Amino acid sequence: MLDRMTKAMRKAATQPPQRVIAQSATTRSAAGHAAATARHAVMMLGLIAIAIVTTIFFKPEMADKLQALSPFSEAVASTAPDAELDMPPLADLMGEAVAAAQKEAAAESLVAASAPAAVAPGPMIGSDLQQKRVTEWISKRYRVANDATNMLVSAAYLTAQEINLDPLLILAVMAIESRFNPFAESPVGAQGLMQVMSKVHHDKFAEMGGAQAALNPVANIRVGSLILKEYVTRGGSVEAGLKRYVGAAAMADDAGYGAKVLGEYDRLKAVANGKRVSVYASMASRAAPKPQVIPNATEQKQPEMVSTGGAVEDLGKKEKLADNLTAL
Repeated sequence: MLDRMTKAMRKAATQPPQRVIAQSATTRSAAGHAAATARHAVMMLGLIAIAIVTTIFFKPEMADKLQALSPFSEAVASTAPDAELDMPPLADLMGEAVAAAQKEAAAESLVAASAPAAVAPGPMIGSDLQQKRVTEWISKRYRVANDATNMLVSAAYLTAQEINLDPLLILAVMAIESRFNPFAESPVGAQGLMQVMSKVHHDKFAEMGGAQAALNPVANIRVGSLILKEYVTRGGSVEAGLKRYVGAAAMADDAGYGAKVLGEYDRLKAVANGKRVSVYASMASRAAPKPQVIPNATEQKQPEMVSTGGAVEDLGKKEKLADNLTAL
């Protein structure tokens, strides 16, 4: 090895200086070309990366296609079933309440069939077109997704048909109580769309999974509507029923809660009838007429706004509007 190195050094020493310089320049030139090629390759990779990021930004669906080309796509796909199990569809979250409501409705229909003399609930108030108008208006007014609004409005109409109550009154209460937020909760513990006190009315949620079902939209609408009808029947008028519903039965007035609900009811009724009502309309209350009371209310005859084949009597409320009262 030493001999070879020695011979190479002697050979280089005996070569002319011009040849040595030429060889050195050739070596430097080759190294420069290699470095330039490397820089160009890095630059191209950077431009490609920028192009991919820009494409994904403007077309998010491309991310799925790129993921499918990735060698890790199988691992991602294998975890998908577990994710679906952890995050069930919204409709499945309400399965228990829907099943309970259907079971109760079936039981009521069997009782009605075995007792012809019993009075069955009248037809659902409003046509499909009216329900669609109400759904679209509520969706825009309260900024709720149209599909979700359709589910809530449908539940209100079905419940109204079962218990013989005006669905627009139910929707008006939901609007004032929670602005259609199914997870709303007041400082005193009233929960859900109709702000039901689940601790007080826990027995009514027993067949729907217990008090925790108060945040279930279907269960909350059903229980809240039953309470509302009970209070309207007991009070003898919608005005008195709303006063009880907001927890002001022992007070001189309800600080305008009833007028606020009835004002929204009037707007919903106008929308259902095809009239143009601005979604930005103020929450103004209805003008207050003279109080009206149903005779022999203790016999539980049909109160106002309880369905009697479509005839609905209008009531008003005094005083200014109040937002911070919650329902029992």
